[in-house]
Amino acid sequence: NENKIEESFLSILKRNGVNTIRLRIWVNPGNNHSGYDEVKIFAGKLRISGFKIWLSVHYSDTWADPGKQTPPALWSGISYSALKDSVQKYTKFVMENLKPDIIQIGNEINPGFLLPYGNRFTQHSQYLELLNTASSEIRKYSSATKIMIHYAGISGSKDFFIQLRNLDYDMIGISYYPLWHGKDLNEVGIILNDLGATFQKEVLIAETAYPFTLGWNDWTHNIVGLEEQLILPEYPATPKGQQDFIAAIKKLITTEVENGTGFCYWGAELIAWKGERGENASPWENQALFDFQNLALPVLSEFKIK
Repeated sequence: NENKIEESFLSILKRNGVNTIRLRIWVNPGNNHSGYDEVKIFAGKLRISGFKIWLSVHYSDTWADPGKQTPPALWSGISYSALKDSVQKYTKFVMENLKPDIIQIGNEINPGFLLPYGNRFTQHSQYLELLNTASSEIRKYSSATKIMIHYAGISGSKDFFIQLRNLDYDMIGISYYPLWHGKDLNEVGIILNDLGATFQKEVLIAETAYPFTLGWNDWTHNIVGLEEQLILPEYPATPKGQQDFIAAIKKLITTEVENGTGFCYWGAELIAWKGERGENASPWENQALFDFQNLALPVLSEFKIK
């Protein structure tokens, strides 16, 4: 921890003000990681530790994002009506057994989800119907669980949510990484404020991160490793630069955005877990919340509600 005393990861997070943990769930993953059994066990542990559960339901067996929205293998090639029935039953199963406080219908669904069935450009009516099927099932089970729709980036975000004006949901989740989504925080604030004001939904930065160094701690290629990927000179790749970036994100979402609710840090735990020579390990260890000696970084203090 910040005092160089060994402490459990979850305890450090909780003590520093983190109140919600975002978990992904895949339908039938090949190695069981992020499958129902693993998520169920970990979610129970998190609840005992006092965290709320934010569940990112990918409706896939693997990563779903703007470049890939692949249906689970068991649902591939079935009819649209059978797929819709599968979405209804799976959503019901997730709600009844995991009882999340926040639930995402899909993950970064810029092109739609469950492609090609739910392609928002070529199968627009089916896309909306699948979203409504999931939303309705969530509402049947719980009026307290908040429903989030998650979009990656700010470009095109307003048009995306205009298409969902008749959908029953509560939260707009936006991924924001300077590497992919631009380096102008003022523009980010303006667009997020417009989303909150226009749609009168809670707005969260659902994913963000920033490096504390451009160095490497294993033999796995890092996603961020060049100065040109940073916001300079304001936020260098230093522990202070990382902290200042997250402080700016917190200020933006809580004071500059109408209905702004909070932010979530992606990859907080992704240290170099396979050692200094680990290949196919962490591409994110220089953006984790712990340094290369696994010591808590100053950025953790920014999670506290002050």
